[in-house]
Amino acid sequence: MDRRLRRAPDAEWVLMYRLGLSRKRIAELVRVHPAVVGYHLVIARRRDPGLETAHHAAAAARTSPSPRSLTSMEEIIAWITAEGRLPRGHSENRCERSMARWLSDRRREAADGTLDPAYSEGLARVPEWAGNHRAAADDARWNERLAQLVDFRAEGNDWPRHHHYASEREHTLGVWIHTQRYKRRRGDLDPARIKLLDKTNPGWQTGRTRGRPPR
Repeated sequence: MDRRLRRAPDAEWVLMYRLGLSRKRIAELVRVHPAVVGYHLVIARRRDPGLETAHHAAAAARTSPSPRSLTSMEEIIAWITAEGRLPRGHSENRCERSMARWLSDRRREAADGTLDPAYSEGLARVPEWAGNHRAAADDARWNERLAQLVDFRAEGNDWPRHHHYASEREHTLGVWIHTQRYKRRRGDLDPARIKLLDKTNPGWQTGRTRGRPPR
């Protein structure tokens, strides 16, 4: 098992998060997939309920947007209002591609909880800009379920069942891991998630051996 995952949460990553760095930025600095950092942070937040508050406070205290960046925001808002759509990252127009990249950066900050209030208030005039918040929320829920499965197995339990389960907790995790296996067989499960499941829960794809009595 990967050394980083075996000793989650990584103290260095947690400190960086506490100091206001986003999950994506931490992943870039330590050269791992953001999902791995997300898994560590799920564990860290459980142990320290005040971590998220400290993260947001530190992020808010970071350097405010420059006047130039705020001007760019106003230009993008005006462009969206005039065109009636969001800028496209694959556009042939270089300026439109640049605006799309700018918005993409703000979306990542919003997903990580580090979006500056000045941006948040300004972009509220074009609410459709934040179209990928649902994906960010889904990612957070996935990491939470992964951490719950690690805990469940660490307690000495067999793989959770989605039928004939002993508790609602087992049922919830059983449905979740069954869904991951199904997506894996169909080729729909993200490779990064497969890798994380392999490292944190070896044998997850096989699960219980047929006919083996539950522990």
